[in-house]
Amino acid sequence: IWTYVRDDRSFGGTSPPGALYYASRDRRQEHPERHLRSFTCILQADAYGGYNPLFKMDRDPGPLTQALCWAHARRKFFVLADIATNAKRGKNAAPISPIALEAVKRIDALFDIEREINGLSAGERLERRQESRLLATELEAWMRAERARLSRSSPVAEPIDYILKRWEGFTTFLGDGRICLTNNAAERALRGFALGRKAWLFAGSDRGADRAAFMATLINTAKLNDVDPQAWLADVLSRIADTPITRLEGLLPWNWRPARALMASAA
Repeated sequence: IWTYVRDDRSFGGTSPPGALYYASRDRRQEHPERHLRSFTCILQADAYGGYNPLFKMDRDPGPLTQALCWAHARRKFFVLADIATNAKRGKNAAPISPIALEAVKRIDALFDIEREINGLSAGERLERRQESRLLATELEAWMRAERARLSRSSPVAEPIDYILKRWEGFTTFLGDGRICLTNNAAERALRGFALGRKAWLFAGSDRGADRAAFMATLINTAKLNDVDPQAWLADVLSRIADTPITRLEGLLPWNWRPARALMASAA
């Protein structure tokens, strides 16, 4: 399941939030290329290589702006510095990496700033991120210094390399107040599938998978707009056949008003 989420509320944007789902048999790069064929803005995701063609300069109609997810980067260090989990393992606990622990602290400092600026305008967020720029510069210098002293087999070398090799994508947020620090909005939108697949097991067919993606698009877009999906779908299905095509936009989750509310307003 491929999930694309737009949620501009973090920078006070006026565009309504929405989630779009697609199903496919595999995870080949041809799928996001097809889904985003006409898209020309910012794509924030993990470092999956299948997205790389979308960022090439010769892409038609133009390259997307890449923004990577700091939650993914932090997670790799957190596993090596998870004191609580290690305490449960007792004698079998792996030694806590002081470098990983320091990396988590430095990355958390970036998240602290983001919590303070969430919901501000893009311009205000960009202005407040001057402190983030300093922290990011110090983080890069520290990581490069530590990496130079580590062997290739060191467990903490992998998460450091993960960030340093993609540093430009991780720091895109410093130049654009619209960009979040993570793609957690999309991660949350996938949670239902991640939890439910243990019970569902299979979609049954390609058509069934497409229908599941279609219904997830409707249900989760309604949720993002603080609309009860069941009430919205029941009302829309009862009214859509009698709604002129020029007024269908009024049935979208961000414009929708229940039929009873419209009747009361008219009265």
